[in-house]
Order: sequence, then structure tokens, then C-alpha cells
Amino acid sequence: MHLTKFSDYALRVLMLAAAHEDQRVTIEETAATFGISHGHLKKVVMAMTRAGYLHGIKGRNGGYTLACNPKEINLGEVLRITETDFTMFECVQDGQPCPILGPCCLPSVGRKAAMAFLNVFDQVSLADVAIPSSAFSFINTSRG
Repeated sequence: MHLTKFSDYALRVLMLAAAHEDQRVTIEETAATFGISHGHLKKVVMAMTRAGYLHGIKGRNGGYTLACNPKEINLGEVLRITETDFTMFECVQDGQPCPILGPCCLPSVGRKAAMAFLNVFDQVSLADVAIPSSAFSFINTSRG
């Protein structure tokens, strides 16, 4: 199973926001910290804001903060928002012909594997993976 960059970035953004508690974090700081483009980050922050995990602040002094307690942010739920497809085999994707004739067990095994993958993340909150703000080297912690 491989997560999309969107999911990876979403988890990183949430971890960064958690590390800075109620302090505003900007897209620019996040881009510098992770080496990610502003455009991708804006989409991620918007998605996490729509989902209720972040509070977006518009304007010149804009940025984002966590909208809820890190203990309330379940990583499995985040992945269900950010990932669009958990199918593992091409044959179960829309419009794909399967070359195997007769009953095949692979799709059900793939579904079980995807559920097991998500079940691990369902047991983890953002608080469980939080790290200190000092672990993020590019954030300017001297601003007000």
C-alpha cells in the first residue's frame, strides 16, 4: 500500500500544526520546512480546514492552526479523507477487464489488506505521533 503525496503532506501539515499548538503556521514556513510547493500545500491546508482539523486564517498575516485537540484527530479518518482509492488490484477498478476467468479471491484479499492497513491508523491519533516544534528546523519561532 502506498499513500499519495496528498496524504503524506496532510499528515505532515497536521504534525507541524500540533507542534506549534495555538501558534499560527504559514504556508511559506511549511513549504520551507518540508520542501513542498506552495500550490500543493494550499490544497492540503484547504482540505484539512474543510474537514475541521485546521483553522485557516486569511490575509497578510494568514496561516493555519489546529482546530481541535490532537487527541481528537484520528489518522485513519484523515486518510479516508485524503485517499481516493484503496483498491489494490487493477481488475477491481472501474472499466478494467480481468484476464482471469471464473471466481478469483484476490479482490477480497486486497480489501482485507486495505482494511487492516486502515485499522492500524484508526488506532493512532495526531497526539500519538506529535513531535516537538524544535524538530522542525525552518519555522521562525521568534515571531509573535
